[in-house]
Amino acid sequence: MLNRREFLIKSAQVAAGAGLGTALAGFPGYADPAGASEPSGAAWKDLARRISGPVLRPSDAGFAKLARPNNLRYASKLPQGIARCLSAGDVAQAILWSRENDIRLVARSGGHSYAGYSTTYGLMTDLSLMNQVSYDQSSGIVTIAGGVRNDSLYSALADANATITHGRCPTVGGAAFLLGGGIGFNMRRFGLGCDLMVESELVTADGEILTLNSAENSSLFWACQGGAGGNFGINTSFKLRTFPTSDLTVFNIVWKSKLEKLFPILISCLQGAPSSLGSRVSINATTPVRFASGNQTAVTLLGQIVGTPADLADILAPAYQVSAPARETIQIMSYWDAQNNFLETAGTPERYQERSGFIIGAPAPAAIDTVFYWIRRWPGTSESANFVLFQTGAQVNARAPEDSAFVHRNSDWLMTIALDWGPYDGPLTVQRNLGWQASFYNAIRKFTSGAYQNFPDPSLRTWQQDYYGANLSVLETIKAAVDPDQVFRNPQSIRPSRTSSLRDVAPDRTASLPGPLRGNFGFIAKTA
Repeated sequence: MLNRREFLIKSAQVAAGAGLGTALAGFPGYADPAGASEPSGAAWKDLARRISGPVLRPSDAGFAKLARPNNLRYASKLPQGIARCLSAGDVAQAILWSRENDIRLVARSGGHSYAGYSTTYGLMTDLSLMNQVSYDQSSGIVTIAGGVRNDSLYSALADANATITHGRCPTVGGAAFLLGGGIGFNMRRFGLGCDLMVESELVTADGEILTLNSAENSSLFWACQGGAGGNFGINTSFKLRTFPTSDLTVFNIVWKSKLEKLFPILISCLQGAPSSLGSRVSINATTPVRFASGNQTAVTLLGQIVGTPADLADILAPAYQVSAPARETIQIMSYWDAQNNFLETAGTPERYQERSGFIIGAPAPAAIDTVFYWIRRWPGTSESANFVLFQTGAQVNARAPEDSAFVHRNSDWLMTIALDWGPYDGPLTVQRNLGWQASFYNAIRKFTSGAYQNFPDPSLRTWQQDYYGANLSVLETIKAAVDPDQVFRNPQSIRPSRTSSLRDVAPDRTASLPGPLRGNFGFIAKTA
C-alpha cells in the first residue's frame, strides 16, 4: 500500500503522462483569463476515479446551477469542473489533484461570498452533498458537516429544541458563517457563531485531515474562529455548543416620521437593553426626486427578546414618545416559529455589494447626520439600498481580541451600506450607484473602525488590517506554516509571513503569540 508521499509521486507521474495543458474543447470562456492550467480530459477522468462523489464538467446536467454564485455580479466566472465531495477523503483528493495539475481551487458550501470568492476559473470543491447534522442530547453538542446549509441546520436544531447563534438566510453555508465570525440575533446572549465552536475537522494543502480543538492543533483551531474561510484549508465538519430554546417576543416596527430625532433615541434605547435582546435597525435609501415628492425614508427595527411585549415596550418607551410607529408587529412565538418568521428570501441569487464597519458606542450626531445626508441622495437602481446596523456588544465582547482570530471585540454595532441592482440596470447606472456607495462609505468611515471579514468587500484596500487588526501577524505566521504555497487563495486571502516553518519563528516569535497559540504548532511538523 502506498504511503501519502509515494502516492503523490505516483499520481504526478500519471498526471504528467496524461498530457496536461490540453485546452478544453467546445467550451469557450471557461479558461482562466490570467492563464490558469487547463487539465486534459484524461486528468479529469482521473479526478473522477479518485473521489467517491461525481465530477461535473460544463456540459453536464446540473453544472450551471451548481456553478452559479449567489452574487450574480460574479456569474461569468465559472469553473472548469466541480468536484462534488462526499467525505474529507474526497476533499483531500481534490486538493492533491488540483496541485498535481496546477489548477486553482476554491471550496463552496453555500456560495454566498459577497465578493465572489467561492467562485473560480479552476476547480470548485463543492461540499453541498456533505450535509449531515447530528445532535448529542447528553452533551448538547451539534455536529455539522462542511456542506450543511442553514435550512438543514435549523430543521435539526428545531427537532432537538436547541439553538446556536445563526443567521436568517436558509441557503447560507454553515462553514463560511462560522469561520468568519457568525452574527445573528442570538450573538448578544451566546456570543458569535465561532465562539460556540468546540472542534473542527480541516483538510490542509497537503491533504492531511486534522482534528482541531483547544488541545489538538490549537493554533489552527484559533485561526478558524474568525480567520475566515478559504485561508488555511477546507473545513469538513464542526462541533458546536448549543442552548435550549425558549419562547420569544419578536418585533418588526417601522417609523416614518421625525426620523432624525427618533434615530438617536432609538439607538440609545437599544444600547441600554439586556443581552436577551437582539436587533437590526435599517434605513432605506431614496432618491432626491422621490424624497422631494414625499416618498420618505423609513427606520425599521427587527429583532427578538427573551421576554414579554411589555418588556419590549419599556425598553422602547423613549422612542415611542418621539414618534409613533407607522406600523408594527409584536408577538410571542415559539423559538423556531419566530426564526421562520424572520427568514430572508430563500437565498435567491442577486447582484449586490456591501461595505461594513464597526461602531464603538452610540453613533455620534455627526455620523447620524452623515447617514441621512447620503441615504437621501441615492442615484437609484431597480432594486434597493439600505443603511443597516446589527447590534453587537454583550457576549460578543466578552472575549478578548486575542482569544480568537475574530479581533472585533469592543463594538456596539456592525454597520453596512447595502446596494442591490438588477439585470436591466445598465453599466452607467451601476457605476453611479457604486460611486454613491463609495462616497457614503468614505464619509462614514471616520466614525467606524475595521470591517467584517464575513462581508468581504472587494473595494476595500486596507482589508488586512480592517478584517484582522492586531491578529493579522499571527494569522500570517500560521498561514506560512500550514499553506506556504498559497494553495488556498483569493484576492483577499491571508498571505504567508516571510517565515515558512516553526523553526523560523520559535521560540522568540511564538513567545509573543496569544496564549492559545504559544508552543502549539504541532501540525507544522507535517508541512515544514
